[in-house]
Amino acid sequence: MTALATFFWGWLLGAFLLGFCMGWIAVVHRARGVSKLQMRLLSLLAIALVAASAAHVVPGRFGYWLDLFLVMFALYLVGCAIGSWLRDWVVTRSQPVR
Repeated sequence: MTALATFFWGWLLGAFLLGFCMGWIAVVHRARGVSKLQMRLLSLLAIALVAASAAHVVPGRFGYWLDLFLVMFALYLVGCAIGSWLRDWVVTRSQPVR
């Protein structure tokens, strides 16, 4: 994992910053959300991918790509959460008190 972070630090930083920007601009969500069934299926897929990565089920280059994908996706989600939280904090602070 250290070699992954050392070699791809620019891509990992880019995934985080892209997530931060998407979280910043996507505070208002007017689209229809995913259903509970879809949420469960996506959660099972995520758990299966993490378990496959931890158990080294996928060997070689594809396992390396799986690890890289999971780390980049996790950093993207963290960036989204931080960007959304900061945008909400800035917007609520700038509103006048009634």
